[in-house]
Amino acid sequence: MNIRIRSFALYLFLLAFFVSVPLYCGSYILEILIIALWLGFLGSCWNIIGGYAGQLSLGHGTFVGIGAYTSTLLLNIFGLSPWLGSFIGALLAATIGLFVGFLCFRFKVRGIYFALITMAIADIMKLLFEHTELFGATSGLFLKIMRGPSSPAFFQFQTKWPYYFVILGMVVIILLICFLIEHSRMGFYLKAIRGNEDAARCLGVPAFKYKCVAMVISCFLIAFGGTFYAQYRMYIKPDLLMGIHFSVEIVIPTVIGGWGTSFGPILGALLLIPLAEFSRLLAEFIRNTFHVTGLQGFQLITYGFILILAIRFMPNGIAGLFRNLRIMGEIIGHLKNR
Repeated sequence: MNIRIRSFALYLFLLAFFVSVPLYCGSYILEILIIALWLGFLGSCWNIIGGYAGQLSLGHGTFVGIGAYTSTLLLNIFGLSPWLGSFIGALLAATIGLFVGFLCFRFKVRGIYFALITMAIADIMKLLFEHTELFGATSGLFLKIMRGPSSPAFFQFQTKWPYYFVILGMVVIILLICFLIEHSRMGFYLKAIRGNEDAARCLGVPAFKYKCVAMVISCFLIAFGGTFYAQYRMYIKPDLLMGIHFSVEIVIPTVIGGWGTSFGPILGALLLIPLAEFSRLLAEFIRNTFHVTGLQGFQLITYGFILILAIRFMPNGIAGLFRNLRIMGEIIGHLKNR
């Protein structure tokens, strides 16, 4: 009981800390936190199919783009509020995700082959959007400004802090969903499928059904992240939200933070995004001070270095490391009380 009380108190403290961030942080720090929380949200959505179920999808950027383009087109053409358009985009993404998942899981496509198929779908969808005038082709789409610089009814704000609270609320919701999934029958089935799908089938786990359900939930939720990005940037483009590169960018924070855990994707994003920004500033400082050229890929090198270290020393991610330290602390405390 004491452990549960301490955990609940820690969650409340973290929530209060993030809620109070706009009071003492400037626009620059707020920008970094918004992007970190957004990427953490996307990683948590991917974690439902990739982490819990163990199905390595490398095409989830497609569903982010579907959510962004659906809400944007509904806003620009019909004047529909993105608060409503986001649900239509999520339903469309879930439908396409169900179609992809049904075909792959029905014919038992798994492992690296599932990853390759989702990569191919991501690349095909990116090319399709880049060559369709309705989607703005390679130039992308600007969002129509509705009723002045600030219009909450149309998900448009003049300052950053409303966007911050929106993405913070989205992160809290996805964490609650992941927590409920993780501690439900579905969560135990997905973990069994991830561990050994053939053995899970032999024990009576309906693997096909639950993998399809996980795929639908994951695609449905991640589309909301696309709508948020579109409204926050007021501009979308296929190579920003779709394709293999962005899909991999969603996965990396989850792997570093700990896939298959509730808080892993958020921890990974909150670590990676500030580090990426720091590496960018460091490269700019070196370039301007010492007149060094050729540092354009410094951020990618930093990403790769962190990923190698995480895989080598933290195979279960940051969340797994914290869990091991907590278990070790409980064992030491138990031994002291004896």
